Amino acid sequence: MTSKDAQSTVPTVLLRSDGEVDGETLAYARTKIDAIVGRPGLPAATGEVRITRAAAHHADRPWSATAALHVGKREVVVLAEAATGRELVDQLQDRMRRQTDKAARPGHHGHHTSAPPWRGGSPTPRPKEGSARTAEAHPA
Repeated sequence: MTSKDAQSTVPTVLLRSDGEVDGETLAYARTKIDAIVGRPGLPAATGEVRITRAAAHHADRPWSATAALHVGKREVVVLAEAATGRELVDQLQDRMRRQTDKAARPGHHGHHTSAPPWRGGSPTPRPKEGSARTAEAHPA
């Protein structure tokens, strides 16, 4: 396998930084991000992760991160703030994993209820598939 082939299979998630972000934090973040978006079974992920370190030394949580990703056909946005760079990356990893797992699940993500009778829905609940009860068994 050539290096060109290896690059084409790697997900395209850019990592950017603002402020005084050290190389060690960026390398740690790159490792964690690649582990999340490169998981088997996850649709192709593209987007950007931005890590920022505030210049104000008096800030409680000077580190912040924003991830804007497209996982398959869904958009995932993750925000995180922390006191240190390593804490920030760990928090970002947890949130990204949770959100990308949700985005990768097939089907409808919300609760879908039937329409009420005044909007054209059925006045009686529908029996579930495989249920012994039929529509004729419901009292009128």
